[in-house]
Amino acid sequence: MIPSLKNDIWRQFGASIDMLENAIKLCPQTVWTSASNFWYITYHCLFWLDYYLSVNPADFSPPSPYTLSEFNPAGEMPDQVYSQEEMLSYLKHCRNKCYMLIENFTEEMASARWINEYKDYSIFEMLLYNMRHVQHHTAQLNLILRQEIDDAPAWVSIARNGLEM
Repeated sequence: MIPSLKNDIWRQFGASIDMLENAIKLCPQTVWTSASNFWYITYHCLFWLDYYLSVNPADFSPPSPYTLSEFNPAGEMPDQVYSQEEMLSYLKHCRNKCYMLIENFTEEMASARWINEYKDYSIFEMLLYNMRHVQHHTAQLNLILRQEIDDAPAWVSIARNGLEM
């Protein structure tokens, strides 16, 4: 794949992830565990980010301590409230997974299919879908922050960096 295209995709997808991180970091503990479900929206966003970054969704397994609870058809929430630190750790995992997927992207991979029982997209389209999903939930979190603390993180134009080790 064209190196400049991969770079541009990362700069925008990484910026979406950075905006999510900024919202998590700004959230006070009182809002994190409030009725707004800030923690759960964060978890939901990160879980699906991780899943949609899996080239073969049938092989997906989130890192410990997370489970496949988001696949529960009854819509039950996880058994525990995950902390901001846990979510920032999961975000780091997802950022690195996203960066490596884009870094190793090929034309062949771009047209390969990402298929589960609900979706049949090219891997490239799934990247775009996933980025939109992250932005959607980040906007929700920013709205909650505006409503609860009258503050929200600023817009991020491009990813601040690549891998974080």
